[in-house]
Amino acid sequence: MRPRVLLVEDEPDIRLIARAALARAGFEAIAVGSGGEALAAAAAGPVDLILLDWMLPDLDGPETCARLKADPATADIPVLFLTARHDAADRARCLELGALGSIAKPFDPLALGAQVRALWRPAGPERHTGER
Repeated sequence: MRPRVLLVEDEPDIRLIARAALARAGFEAIAVGSGGEALAAAAAGPVDLILLDWMLPDLDGPETCARLKADPATADIPVLFLTARHDAADRARCLELGALGSIAKPFDPLALGAQVRALWRPAGPERHTGER
């Protein structure tokens, strides 16, 4: 069973490119365009990892991440930010929110899948069965 990545990106072109890159890297990518949709999709699960844009139209990425980490049903899902924000304070905030880190935009589509694969570590066999 392929790991499931919830891709949260409001820009349709970036979402399309990232989803294709994740699929080429062996992930099943579920794509949504807002923080609210991300919360609903993560709760509906199963999701193995969330790739989360920082700037979203409703709830921004940091608020979405905070809500995911505060909910016992989604708290253990690894989060990786996909962001154009590159300064040290933003990278530190990603970690403070409980994310694994961040991937910088613009990204090379071939490198995106490799970066996600390198940073993603399954929490255990329950991740692959969809159990929580």
